[in-house]
Amino acid sequence: MTSPKRVPIFDGHNDALLRLYRRGGADAPRAFLEGEGKGHLDLPMARQGGFAGGLFAIFVPSSDRADGPGGETSSQNASSDPQLPAGVESTPAQRAVFSMVSLLLRIERESHGQVRVCRNVDDIQQSLEAGALAAVLHIEGAEAIDANFEVLDVLHEAGLRSLGPVWSRPNAFGHGVPFRCPASPDTGPGLTDLGKELIGACNRLRILIDLSHLNERGFWDVAAISTAPLVATHSNAHALCPHSRNLTDKQLAAIRETGGVVGVNFATSFLRPDGRQDAETPTELVVDHVEYLLKHLGDDGVAIGSDFDGARIPAGIGNAAGLQNLVEVMRTRASARR
Repeated sequence: MTSPKRVPIFDGHNDALLRLYRRGGADAPRAFLEGEGKGHLDLPMARQGGFAGGLFAIFVPSSDRADGPGGETSSQNASSDPQLPAGVESTPAQRAVFSMVSLLLRIERESHGQVRVCRNVDDIQQSLEAGALAAVLHIEGAEAIDANFEVLDVLHEAGLRSLGPVWSRPNAFGHGVPFRCPASPDTGPGLTDLGKELIGACNRLRILIDLSHLNERGFWDVAAISTAPLVATHSNAHALCPHSRNLTDKQLAAIRETGGVVGVNFATSFLRPDGRQDAETPTELVVDHVEYLLKHLGDDGVAIGSDFDGARIPAGIGNAAGLQNLVEVMRTRASARR
């Protein structure tokens, strides 16, 4: 009996660059390429689990806190009254962003063709056909972008193809949704006037606008002015887990209407009804969210947005090497319903 075919997975969100940036050292690219048994994602893990590529996020941590993506501390805990992280000034934000862009470019250069930074669909397709890991540059929180969008032009030339205007903290462009459970995503004001200009600039440059960390008013601001499909790269269904980071049925309907996509997030705090960070969370909960989103978005509207290296994920997946475990749970669920 032959074993089931391994399914290649293109992932909507990971924070491997932040982990490597925090690690430091001139050998950071080599650590990703050769693996060192740390974190959720490196090239050996990707090869083992069928991780074919994805959006590689750049996130600038708040200076006063150790949390945020990769911190696995208070940033994703359920809380009724969390303290929002402090904002980040543009100069240190730019320094961190350019360091992580450089890191991804050095990974590509030192990989000798095993990792490719992709700037369009053809690049991704060619990478997949060649067996190379397809990396698309994403920024989570636009603090490094100036009011004249000059930095945006430079980053676009460097390969930026996806941008979240905010993380879960306010900036010059809008207001992020705080980490609360149970809570509505309607938590305050949405985009600023400059934020609305940023959406137009991204549309002109064909940069994907990621809605995952925007609060509900910001979501509707984007929906009203953007000419592109609505995309949340790493968010789940609010009906199954009432976390403020998740999407309501009304938001899902708007995404479907534009032909948009939602990437299912593996973070246990966005999977569980109680919003807890707990690695013993069953992998089946990921499939519950997949099935719910399929009903609301259709087959072409649901993707994977793992949040590798940015969240606590179910032990049944563990890291990128365990992605086929999730595929097997999905196969089992499908077989049981035939």
